Amino acid sequence: MKSRGTKKKSLKIRNIEHTESAEMKTNNKKLKRKLVKYEELPAYLKDNEFIRDYYRCEWPLKDTALSLFSLHNETLNIWTHLVGFLVFVILTVMTLTEKTTIENLLTGFSRPAGEGRWMTMKRNGSADSFPDTYTRQISAPSFIGAYRDGYEVAIWPWFVFLGGAMVCLVFSSVSHLFACHSHKFTLFFWRLDYSGISIMIICSFFAPIYYTFSCQPYWRFFYLTSITIVGILVIITLFAPAVTSGHFRSFRAALFLAMGFSGVIPAAHAVSLYFHHPQVLVALVYEIAMGLLYAAGAVFYVTRFPERWKPGAFDLFGHSHQIFHVLVVAAALAHSIATLVIMDWRRELPPCNAGILG
Repeated sequence: MKSRGTKKKSLKIRNIEHTESAEMKTNNKKLKRKLVKYEELPAYLKDNEFIRDYYRCEWPLKDTALSLFSLHNETLNIWTHLVGFLVFVILTVMTLTEKTTIENLLTGFSRPAGEGRWMTMKRNGSADSFPDTYTRQISAPSFIGAYRDGYEVAIWPWFVFLGGAMVCLVFSSVSHLFACHSHKFTLFFWRLDYSGISIMIICSFFAPIYYTFSCQPYWRFFYLTSITIVGILVIITLFAPAVTSGHFRSFRAALFLAMGFSGVIPAAHAVSLYFHHPQVLVALVYEIAMGLLYAAGAVFYVTRFPERWKPGAFDLFGHSHQIFHVLVVAAALAHSIATLVIMDWRRELPPCNAGILG
Protein backbone atom coordinates (compact mmCIF):
# COMPACT_ATOMS: atom_id res chain seq x y z
CA MET A 1 0.00 0.00 0.00
CA LYS A 2 2.82 2.30 0.93
CA SER A 3 4.60 1.51 -2.31
CA ARG A 4 1.47 2.17 -4.37
CA GLY A 5 0.91 5.51 -2.61
CA THR A 6 4.50 6.50 -3.24
CA LYS A 7 4.09 5.73 -6.97
CA LYS A 8 0.94 7.84 -7.18
CA LYS A 9 2.67 10.72 -5.43
CA SER A 10 5.67 10.41 -7.74
CA LEU A 11 3.42 10.35 -10.82
CA LYS A 12 1.57 13.43 -9.57
CA ILE A 13 4.85 15.30 -9.07
CA ARG A 14 5.95 14.38 -12.60
CA ASN A 15 2.67 15.63 -14.04
CA ILE A 16 3.04 18.90 -12.16
CA GLU A 17 6.65 19.28 -13.38
CA HIS A 18 5.58 18.48 -16.95
CA THR A 19 2.79 21.07 -16.78
CA GLU A 20 5.13 23.68 -15.33
CA SER A 21 7.70 22.90 -18.02
CA ALA A 22 5.09 23.28 -20.77
CA GLU A 23 3.92 26.57 -19.28
CA MET A 24 7.52 27.83 -19.12
CA LYS A 25 8.07 26.94 -22.78
CA THR A 26 4.84 28.70 -23.75
CA ASN A 27 5.82 31.77 -21.75
CA ASN A 28 9.30 31.73 -23.31
CA LYS A 29 7.77 31.64 -26.81
CA LYS A 30 5.45 34.51 -25.95
CA LEU A 31 8.41 36.41 -24.55
CA LYS A 32 10.41 35.84 -27.75
CA ARG A 33 7.53 37.20 -29.82
CA LYS A 34 7.14 40.26 -27.62
CA LEU A 35 7.96 43.69 -29.05
CA VAL A 36 10.68 45.29 -26.98
CA LYS A 37 12.10 48.75 -26.29
CA TYR A 38 15.39 50.11 -27.61
CA GLU A 39 17.19 49.55 -24.28
CA GLU A 40 16.36 45.83 -24.36
CA LEU A 41 18.05 45.24 -27.71
CA PRO A 42 21.44 43.58 -28.12
CA ALA A 43 24.14 45.94 -29.37
CA TYR A 44 24.03 44.69 -32.97
CA LEU A 45 20.35 45.69 -33.32
CA LYS A 46 20.79 49.17 -31.87
CA ASP A 47 20.80 51.44 -34.90
CA ASN A 48 18.48 54.37 -34.25
CA GLU A 49 18.18 55.56 -30.66
CA PHE A 50 15.28 57.87 -31.62
CA ILE A 51 13.05 54.89 -32.41
CA ARG A 52 12.17 53.95 -28.87
CA ASP A 53 9.83 50.97 -29.04
CA TYR A 54 8.12 48.19 -31.06
CA TYR A 55 11.27 46.24 -31.95
CA ARG A 56 11.33 42.57 -32.87
CA CYS A 57 14.35 40.93 -31.29
CA GLU A 58 15.64 37.43 -32.05
CA TRP A 59 12.22 35.98 -32.76
CA PRO A 60 11.92 32.37 -34.05
CA LEU A 61 12.26 32.24 -37.83
CA LYS A 62 8.61 31.34 -38.41
CA ASP A 63 7.40 34.22 -36.24
CA THR A 64 9.83 36.57 -37.95
CA ALA A 65 8.40 35.61 -41.35
CA LEU A 66 4.81 35.97 -40.16
CA SER A 67 5.58 39.42 -38.76
CA LEU A 68 5.14 40.59 -42.36
CA PHE A 69 1.46 40.80 -41.43
CA SER A 70 1.81 42.36 -37.97
CA LEU A 71 2.50 45.88 -36.77
CA HIS A 72 5.98 46.82 -35.55
CA ASN A 73 8.52 49.54 -36.32
CA GLU A 74 9.70 47.77 -39.49
CA THR A 75 6.25 47.09 -40.98
CA LEU A 76 6.16 50.12 -43.27
CA ASN A 77 9.84 49.69 -44.17
CA ILE A 78 8.96 46.23 -45.45
CA TRP A 79 5.76 47.18 -47.25
CA THR A 80 6.89 50.43 -48.89
CA HIS A 81 9.50 48.56 -50.90
CA LEU A 82 7.36 45.46 -51.31
CA VAL A 83 4.65 47.58 -52.94
CA GLY A 84 7.34 49.25 -55.08
CA PHE A 85 8.53 45.79 -56.12
CA LEU A 86 4.98 44.85 -57.15
CA VAL A 87 4.69 48.06 -59.21
CA PHE A 88 7.77 47.09 -61.21
CA VAL A 89 6.50 43.53 -61.57
CA ILE A 90 3.33 44.96 -63.11
CA LEU A 91 5.41 47.14 -65.44
CA THR A 92 7.36 44.08 -66.54
CA VAL A 93 4.30 41.89 -67.07
CA MET A 94 2.48 44.57 -69.01
CA THR A 95 5.52 45.15 -71.19
CA LEU A 96 5.64 41.45 -72.01
CA THR A 97 1.91 41.10 -72.61
CA GLU A 98 1.53 44.45 -74.43
CA LYS A 99 -1.53 45.44 -72.41
CA THR A 100 -2.63 49.00 -73.10
CA THR A 101 -3.77 49.51 -69.50
CA ILE A 102 -0.15 50.19 -68.54
CA GLU A 103 -0.82 53.91 -69.00
CA ASN A 104 -3.08 53.86 -65.96
CA LEU A 105 -0.22 52.82 -63.68
CA LEU A 106 1.79 56.03 -63.87
CA THR A 107 -0.92 58.38 -65.10
CA GLY A 108 0.27 61.07 -62.73
CA PHE A 109 3.47 61.43 -64.73
CA SER A 110 1.73 61.91 -68.07
CA ARG A 111 0.33 65.06 -69.58
CA PRO A 112 -3.36 65.57 -70.40
CA ALA A 113 -4.37 65.01 -74.00
CA GLY A 114 -6.12 67.51 -76.25
CA GLU A 115 -6.51 71.12 -75.15
CA GLY A 116 -4.05 72.47 -72.62
CA ARG A 117 -1.24 70.06 -73.51
CA TRP A 118 1.81 70.83 -71.37
CA MET A 119 4.30 70.82 -74.18
CA THR A 120 4.40 70.89 -77.97
CA MET A 121 7.69 70.23 -79.67
CA LYS A 122 9.34 69.78 -82.97
CA ARG A 123 10.55 66.30 -83.63
CA ASN A 124 13.23 66.03 -86.31
CA GLY A 125 12.14 69.29 -87.85
CA SER A 126 8.41 68.58 -87.94
CA ALA A 127 5.80 70.12 -85.65
CA ASP A 128 4.79 66.89 -83.92
CA SER A 129 3.84 66.98 -80.28
CA PHE A 130 4.98 64.59 -77.58
CA PRO A 131 2.94 61.41 -77.19
CA ASP A 132 -0.01 61.64 -74.80
CA THR A 133 1.88 59.57 -72.28
CA TYR A 134 5.28 57.93 -72.26
CA THR A 135 4.04 55.05 -70.22
CA ARG A 136 1.88 54.15 -73.22
CA GLN A 137 5.00 53.37 -75.22
CA ILE A 138 5.46 50.17 -73.27
CA SER A 139 2.27 48.74 -74.70
CA ALA A 140 2.59 50.12 -78.22
CA PRO A 141 3.37 47.40 -80.80
CA SER A 142 6.13 49.58 -82.29
CA PHE A 143 7.86 49.54 -78.91
CA ILE A 144 9.24 46.10 -79.64
CA GLY A 145 8.76 46.26 -83.40
CA ALA A 146 10.49 48.10 -86.22
CA TYR A 147 10.86 51.69 -87.22
CA ARG A 148 9.20 52.97 -90.34
CA ASP A 149 12.41 52.30 -92.24
CA GLY A 150 12.98 48.84 -90.75
CA TYR A 151 15.36 49.89 -87.96
CA GLU A 152 14.61 48.15 -84.67
CA VAL A 153 15.11 49.40 -81.13
CA ALA A 154 16.44 46.93 -78.58
CA ILE A 155 14.15 46.40 -75.61
CA TRP A 156 16.53 44.41 -73.39
CA PRO A 157 18.07 47.50 -71.66
CA TRP A 158 14.58 48.42 -70.39
CA PHE A 159 14.23 44.94 -68.91
CA VAL A 160 17.70 45.27 -67.33
CA PHE A 161 16.50 48.36 -65.49
CA LEU A 162 13.21 46.75 -64.44
CA GLY A 163 15.08 43.69 -63.19
CA GLY A 164 17.55 45.80 -61.21
CA ALA A 165 14.76 47.80 -59.61
CA MET A 166 12.89 44.64 -58.61
CA VAL A 167 16.04 43.05 -57.16
CA CYS A 168 16.82 46.13 -55.07
CA LEU A 169 13.29 46.52 -53.72
CA VAL A 170 12.69 42.87 -52.89
CA PHE A 171 16.14 42.54 -51.27
CA SER A 172 15.31 45.56 -49.13
CA SER A 173 11.93 44.17 -48.05
CA VAL A 174 13.34 40.75 -47.22
CA SER A 175 16.23 42.30 -45.28
CA HIS A 176 13.96 44.46 -43.15
CA LEU A 177 11.81 41.42 -42.46
CA PHE A 178 14.51 38.93 -41.40
CA ALA A 179 17.50 40.96 -40.15
CA CYS A 180 16.17 41.00 -36.59
CA HIS A 181 16.29 37.19 -36.27
CA SER A 182 19.93 36.89 -35.17
CA HIS A 183 23.33 38.51 -35.41
CA LYS A 184 24.23 36.20 -38.28
CA PHE A 185 21.06 37.14 -40.15
CA THR A 186 21.69 40.83 -39.53
CA LEU A 187 25.11 40.72 -41.16
CA PHE A 188 23.91 38.65 -44.12
CA PHE A 189 20.71 40.52 -44.91
CA TRP A 190 22.15 44.02 -44.66
CA ARG A 191 24.90 42.92 -47.03
CA LEU A 192 22.15 41.59 -49.30
CA ASP A 193 20.29 44.88 -49.04
CA TYR A 194 23.29 46.97 -50.07
CA SER A 195 24.13 44.55 -52.85
CA GLY A 196 20.63 45.15 -54.19
CA ILE A 197 21.27 48.89 -54.14
CA SER A 198 24.49 48.39 -56.12
CA ILE A 199 22.68 46.21 -58.65
CA MET A 200 20.00 48.85 -59.09
CA ILE A 201 22.61 51.55 -59.68
CA ILE A 202 24.27 49.47 -62.38
CA CYS A 203 21.00 48.50 -64.06
CA SER A 204 19.62 52.05 -63.94
CA PHE A 205 22.42 53.21 -66.20
CA PHE A 206 21.93 50.63 -68.93
CA ALA A 207 18.77 51.84 -70.65
CA PRO A 208 19.37 55.61 -70.87
CA ILE A 209 23.04 55.24 -71.79
CA TYR A 210 22.35 52.48 -74.30
CA TYR A 211 19.67 54.50 -76.12
CA THR A 212 21.30 57.93 -75.83
CA PHE A 213 24.72 56.78 -77.05
CA SER A 214 23.53 54.28 -79.65
CA CYS A 215 25.43 56.22 -82.29
CA GLN A 216 28.53 56.58 -80.09
CA PRO A 217 29.32 52.92 -79.32
CA TYR A 218 32.72 53.66 -77.76
CA TRP A 219 31.27 56.11 -75.25
CA ARG A 220 28.43 53.71 -74.56
CA PHE A 221 30.88 50.91 -73.88
CA PHE A 222 33.01 53.15 -71.65
CA TYR A 223 30.13 54.37 -69.47
CA LEU A 224 28.46 50.99 -69.09
CA THR A 225 31.71 49.15 -68.41
CA SER A 226 32.86 51.72 -65.85
CA ILE A 227 29.66 51.67 -63.79
CA THR A 228 29.46 47.87 -63.96
CA ILE A 229 33.03 47.41 -62.70
CA VAL A 230 32.54 49.92 -59.87
CA GLY A 231 29.28 48.25 -58.85
CA ILE A 232 30.83 44.78 -58.79
CA LEU A 233 33.73 46.05 -56.66
CA VAL A 234 31.26 47.57 -54.20
CA ILE A 235 29.41 44.26 -53.89
CA ILE A 236 32.68 42.38 -53.33
CA THR A 237 33.65 44.91 -50.66
CA LEU A 238 30.29 44.54 -48.91
CA PHE A 239 30.81 40.81 -48.43
CA ALA A 240 34.38 41.21 -47.18
CA PRO A 241 34.79 39.97 -43.56
CA ALA A 242 36.27 43.33 -42.52
CA VAL A 243 32.93 45.06 -43.18
CA THR A 244 30.85 44.93 -40.00
CA SER A 245 27.36 46.12 -39.13
CA GLY A 246 28.87 49.42 -37.99
CA HIS A 247 29.82 50.24 -41.58
CA PHE A 248 26.40 49.55 -43.10
CA ARG A 249 24.80 52.89 -42.35
CA SER A 250 27.48 54.91 -44.10
CA PHE A 251 27.44 52.46 -47.01
CA ARG A 252 23.70 52.94 -47.58
CA ALA A 253 23.79 56.74 -47.60
CA ALA A 254 26.85 56.81 -49.86
CA LEU A 255 25.29 54.38 -52.34
CA PHE A 256 22.09 56.39 -52.76
CA LEU A 257 24.00 59.65 -53.08
CA ALA A 258 26.07 57.91 -55.75
CA MET A 259 22.91 56.76 -57.50
CA GLY A 260 21.54 60.27 -57.46
CA PHE A 261 24.61 62.04 -58.85
CA SER A 262 26.85 59.51 -60.63
CA GLY A 263 24.89 60.08 -63.83
CA VAL A 264 25.92 63.74 -64.03
CA ILE A 265 28.82 63.19 -66.46
CA PRO A 266 26.99 61.01 -69.02
CA ALA A 267 23.91 63.28 -68.72
CA ALA A 268 25.98 66.39 -69.43
CA HIS A 269 27.63 64.57 -72.34
CA ALA A 270 24.25 63.59 -73.76
CA VAL A 271 22.93 67.15 -73.53
CA SER A 272 26.03 68.50 -75.27
CA LEU A 273 25.43 66.09 -78.15
CA TYR A 274 21.65 66.45 -78.45
CA PHE A 275 20.75 69.83 -76.94
CA HIS A 276 18.66 70.55 -80.06
CA HIS A 277 16.52 67.46 -79.40
CA PRO A 278 13.84 68.58 -76.88
CA GLN A 279 13.01 65.03 -75.78
CA VAL A 280 16.53 64.64 -74.40
CA LEU A 281 16.05 67.78 -72.32
CA VAL A 282 12.73 66.50 -70.98
CA ALA A 283 14.38 63.20 -70.02
CA LEU A 284 17.10 65.22 -68.28
CA VAL A 285 14.45 66.98 -66.18
CA TYR A 286 13.15 63.62 -64.97
CA GLU A 287 16.69 62.45 -64.24
CA ILE A 288 17.36 65.59 -62.22
CA ALA A 289 14.14 64.88 -60.32
CA MET A 290 15.42 61.36 -59.68
CA GLY A 291 18.72 62.69 -58.35
CA LEU A 292 16.97 65.15 -56.05
CA LEU A 293 14.65 62.46 -54.72
CA TYR A 294 17.56 60.13 -53.95
CA ALA A 295 19.48 62.98 -52.34
CA ALA A 296 16.47 63.97 -50.23
CA GLY A 297 16.08 60.35 -49.14
CA ALA A 298 19.72 60.23 -48.11
CA VAL A 299 19.31 63.45 -46.10
CA PHE A 300 16.32 62.02 -44.20
CA TYR A 301 18.24 58.80 -43.63
CA VAL A 302 21.38 60.50 -42.28
CA THR A 303 19.69 63.19 -40.18
CA ARG A 304 17.03 60.82 -38.76
CA PHE A 305 14.38 63.47 -39.02
CA PRO A 306 11.60 63.65 -37.82
CA GLU A 307 12.14 61.09 -35.02
CA ARG A 308 15.18 63.04 -33.81
CA TRP A 309 12.85 65.99 -33.22
CA LYS A 310 10.47 63.94 -31.06
CA PRO A 311 11.85 60.51 -30.03
CA GLY A 312 9.19 57.84 -29.69
CA ALA A 313 6.49 59.74 -31.58
CA PHE A 314 7.33 58.19 -34.95
CA ASP A 315 8.18 54.63 -33.91
CA LEU A 316 5.46 53.04 -36.06
CA PHE A 317 4.60 55.65 -38.66
CA GLY A 318 6.50 58.48 -40.31
CA HIS A 319 10.11 57.94 -39.25
CA SER A 320 13.02 58.79 -41.52
CA HIS A 321 13.63 55.33 -42.93
CA GLN A 322 10.04 55.03 -44.11
CA ILE A 323 10.26 58.44 -45.81
CA PHE A 324 13.56 57.34 -47.34
CA HIS A 325 11.91 54.23 -48.80
CA VAL A 326 9.04 56.20 -50.34
CA LEU A 327 11.49 58.63 -51.96
CA VAL A 328 13.52 55.74 -53.37
CA VAL A 329 10.45 54.28 -55.10
CA ALA A 330 9.47 57.74 -56.39
CA ALA A 331 12.99 58.24 -57.76
CA ALA A 332 12.89 54.87 -59.51
CA LEU A 333 9.58 55.80 -61.14
CA ALA A 334 11.00 59.16 -62.26
CA HIS A 335 13.88 57.26 -63.85
CA SER A 336 11.35 54.98 -65.55
CA ILE A 337 9.67 57.96 -67.18
CA ALA A 338 13.02 59.40 -68.28
CA THR A 339 13.91 56.07 -69.84
CA LEU A 340 10.60 55.88 -71.70
CA VAL A 341 11.09 59.40 -73.05
CA ILE A 342 14.53 58.45 -74.40
CA MET A 343 13.22 55.18 -75.84
CA ASP A 344 10.41 56.99 -77.63
CA TRP A 345 12.88 59.53 -79.00
CA ARG A 346 15.22 56.83 -80.23
CA ARG A 347 12.35 54.84 -81.72
CA GLU A 348 11.32 57.77 -83.89
CA LEU A 349 14.82 58.39 -85.26
CA PRO A 350 16.35 56.87 -88.39
CA PRO A 351 19.41 54.59 -88.06
CA CYS A 352 22.68 56.14 -86.94
CA ASN A 353 24.20 55.94 -90.41
CA ALA A 354 21.56 58.39 -91.65
CA GLY A 355 23.81 61.13 -90.23
CA ILE A 356 21.16 63.38 -88.69
CA LEU A 357 21.86 62.89 -84.98
CA GLY A 358 24.85 65.12 -84.45
